[in-house]
Amino acid sequence: MSDVIVTERGTALWIQLNRPERRNAYDAAMAGAVTEALEQASSYYSVVITGSGGSFCAGGALIDLSNPDVPSMRGLYQGSLRLFDAVRNCPRPVIAAVNGAAAGGGNELVVACDLAIAARSATFGQTGPRVGSAPVTGATNVMGVQIGEKRAKELSMLCRRYPAERAMELGLVNEVVDDELLEETVEAWCAELAQMSPRYLEITKISSNVWWNAARDSFTNGLGMLVQAIAAPDMAEGAAAFMEKRKPSFPAPE
Repeated sequence: MSDVIVTERGTALWIQLNRPERRNAYDAAMAGAVTEALEQASSYYSVVITGSGGSFCAGGALIDLSNPDVPSMRGLYQGSLRLFDAVRNCPRPVIAAVNGAAAGGGNELVVACDLAIAARSATFGQTGPRVGSAPVTGATNVMGVQIGEKRAKELSMLCRRYPAERAMELGLVNEVVDDELLEETVEAWCAELAQMSPRYLEITKISSNVWWNAARDSFTNGLGMLVQAIAAPDMAEGAAAFMEKRKPSFPAPE
C-alpha cells in the first residue's frame, strides 16, 4: 500500500494521503513523498491535496513521541516545514480538499494551501499544547493573518475542534459543500483555474506569499525550540495520553 497516491485528473494533479489507520498522519518519508509530488507538478494547471478513509490529515505521526528519538523527530519537524514550503513554492494553485478531520499539522496544511474546500463533515483544529507540542509552522503566525490574531491564538492554545461551517466563517476555508459533492466541486474549481493564464497565476501566487515569507524566521526559530524540547516530560506525557485516549497530566508550572 502506497502512503501517498498521486493521480492525474484532467488538468489537475491529485495527491491523496493514504494512511487511514492513523488518520493520514504523516511521518518524514510520507511528507517527503508529498513534497516530491508538489515539486514535479509544474506541468499541471492546479494541484489538489486530500485524504483517504474519511480523514484529511492528523499532522505529524505521534507514534514514537512518548519515547522520542532526537534525529527522527528532527527529521519529522524538518519534513513538515519542507512540505509546507513546497505547497507555497509550487508554481500552481494548491487546493485542500478537506474530506474529514484536519488536525494539528493537518490544519496547518490547510493554512499553507492557496485555497480550501471542505466537506460538511470536516473538522478543524490544532493539537499542539494538548499533545506536548506547539504549532509553529503556520498556526501561530500565518494563520493570524488569515483569521485574525485572537482567533489564531484561540485555535493554537485551546485546541478545540471546529465544524466546517465555523471554519468558513473564520476564513480557514473558501467553501463548504455536502460530502458527496466535495470532489465534484473541487474538480469544477480546477476546471475554472485551467481557463486562467498559468504564467500570471504563478505571479499572483508568488506575490501572495508575502506573509508566509515574512513568517519564515518564526517557523525556523519555533522548530529549533521544539527540537531542544524533544524528550521533555510534557512531550512524553502528551503523546502517551493521546495514544491511550485519555486526558494528559502535565507537570505544573514552575
